[in-house]
Amino acid sequence: MTKSAADWLQELQNLGIETPLRIMNVCGGHERSISSAGLRTIIPTNVELVPGPGCPVCICPEEDVYEAIQLALNEDIILVAFGDMLRVPVNVPRREPRSLEQAKAAGADIRPIASPTEAVRIASEDPARTVVFFAAGFETTTAPVASMLAEGVPDNLLVLLSGRLTWPAVAMLLNSGKPGFDALIAPGHVSTVMGPEEWEFVVADHDIPAAVAGFTPDSLLAAMYSVMRQVRDGRHFLDNCYPQVVRPGGNEEARRQLDAVMEVVDANWRGIGIIPKSGFALREAYAAHDARQRFKSYADASRKRVGEMPPGCDCAKVVLGKIYPNQCRLYGQGCTPRKPIGPCMVSDEGACRIWWSSGMRENEWAGREKDTVNG
Repeated sequence: MTKSAADWLQELQNLGIETPLRIMNVCGGHERSISSAGLRTIIPTNVELVPGPGCPVCICPEEDVYEAIQLALNEDIILVAFGDMLRVPVNVPRREPRSLEQAKAAGADIRPIASPTEAVRIASEDPARTVVFFAAGFETTTAPVASMLAEGVPDNLLVLLSGRLTWPAVAMLLNSGKPGFDALIAPGHVSTVMGPEEWEFVVADHDIPAAVAGFTPDSLLAAMYSVMRQVRDGRHFLDNCYPQVVRPGGNEEARRQLDAVMEVVDANWRGIGIIPKSGFALREAYAAHDARQRFKSYADASRKRVGEMPPGCDCAKVVLGKIYPNQCRLYGQGCTPRKPIGPCMVSDEGACRIWWSSGMRENEWAGREKDTVNG
């Protein structure tokens, strides 16, 4: 008999663990489910759930967004991108478009899409124009891009790739010596594609309990129970709490196409820096569809120096699990989903946007400043 969320919640209570325990949930989808279901309010008070680096929109390098904006403004192209990417801000003077959305308002032909098949359709319907697909995302969205190219696309369809792998960011945190968490809930959708084995290093190399979870409260609570029980018993392993879709080895065909079309390279993460072997790049065989090969470079190296996050924005600390969203200095203080300053307030997978949408309006930083003034 399958246990319900209520059953798993009771199991958590029955464990009787009283020592503080910090559990990182890597995935933005997990954070959205946790917040919308109010799980933080019902789990044991000694357990903290820490949002992790699983938001591709949040960590997409500023220089890549800037390059996409400049391509759209300066070349006769149609630029398509996943909808959330259109609102990601970059650091530019006020007179210049600071997002793809603003570049579109300035006259660039920029269109939101939901899947690579839409990019193919747009290119097929307008063969006289060049279509550039700004493809940012983790393994689950990069794999369909690889499949699209492997199956063949119109000659006028190019890809501006900004794909990243999830696990190297967690490895970086663990290798830092101060990871800030005691257990890990690994992303179910990434494990569906790449296989749960990608997360075995968490246990094997760092002796930290881990569990793969889906996106329903019962699966997330089952994963919490698993890692908490592992802590209690002192026996750490990687548990699969999403067996409905996560299988050993992942999706073999998706992994084959990823390997055939793309190579793994060192890559920049916004607000974090270069993480070794954490990005995807198109192989030479697909250079004809590489926007960076076709057009002159609009990449601006100074993008890395002017500040990966806007002044005052603490998105990088949120992504790394060092602070909670409402501990950012700008949270709700000018940075809201309607007018985002940092990328974490843009996407449905960004922790700041999720917390705001779930009703968290209090800014702890502003509260501390108020207390200081009153004191």
